Amino acid sequence: MSRKLSTLGTLLIAGSLLLAACGGGGTAGEGTLVCQVTDTGGIDDASFNQTAWHGVELAMEDLNVEGQFLESQEQADYETNIGAFIDQGCDLIITVGFLLGDATAAAAEANPDQTFGIIDFAYDPAIANVTGHVFATDQAAFLAGYVAAENTQTGIVGTFGGINIPPVTVFMDGFWYGVQYYNDENGTDVQVLGWDPAAQDGLFTGNFDSLDDGRAFAESLMDEGADIVMPVAGPVGLGSAAAIQERGNAWLIGVDNDWTQTAPEYADIVLTSVLKNMDQTVYQHIEAVIAGESAGPVIVGTLENGGVGLAGDFDVQALIDGIVAGDIQTAP
Repeated sequence: MSRKLSTLGTLLIAGSLLLAACGGGGTAGEGTLVCQVTDTGGIDDASFNQTAWHGVELAMEDLNVEGQFLESQEQADYETNIGAFIDQGCDLIITVGFLLGDATAAAAEANPDQTFGIIDFAYDPAIANVTGHVFATDQAAFLAGYVAAENTQTGIVGTFGGINIPPVTVFMDGFWYGVQYYNDENGTDVQVLGWDPAAQDGLFTGNFDSLDDGRAFAESLMDEGADIVMPVAGPVGLGSAAAIQERGNAWLIGVDNDWTQTAPEYADIVLTSVLKNMDQTVYQHIEAVIAGESAGPVIVGTLENGGVGLAGDFDVQALIDGIVAGDIQTAP
């Protein structure tokens, strides 16, 4: 993903790189500072950090806001990096990932005049100055599961996650239900390895950064017969992609964004990708801040509003219609 911005300077805080950048034409958001704190995957993770940052980039280009980010190298950096942006006077601080939930809540409650957004988390009860960005990725993953079942040659597909947390398992739920729906509609018996929706447990690497784990888990699933693998583990999936490409007899399903675009070196083995359009919700949140309005306690991305989707050209419109109408189950 190209980054169209001009760098003003760098600063090391809590082992993280701060990039300050100016936006382009237009005056709508002039003087508005939007700041993003990443999870440990980094800003170029080909996953949720990068996609969320793209929303800031779009606002920089279209709305003339200023954007900055801090990369967290470890979980201990979350509090420090959020605090650094509070001290800097950011108009909106976007924290990225479920694991930043506690640090974001603590900072928001201690600084009630600071506006926050958090990706993949929503608070109950809501915190007045935080907007959660959540996504019905089970809906889009259902489509991917259906497509996987339609395209497998071995009758076995697999998935694994990074950590057993809701923003990960929601993909795995949808994927499993999509495969079962295909089986029910076509009288087939495609098997899903790596996830049991009833037990809410399955295969997990325990991290979002080890390419070696991604390789090992994909190889294990392929050894068990899976010829389509969906890693839900951020950059870990790049290790899976390398293993699948080397074997040459399986497909990968990407998550969060279109992997043919964010990891083009693996485009030849990407069957499809489950899209979680965090850039759209981030952009929407920035527009609200510029207008002096609240984005509300939560922004929800769905198939109906384009917040989630499926990459590629597949005939799944009837499934989308059924999901939007509430006629097709995509999660327990």
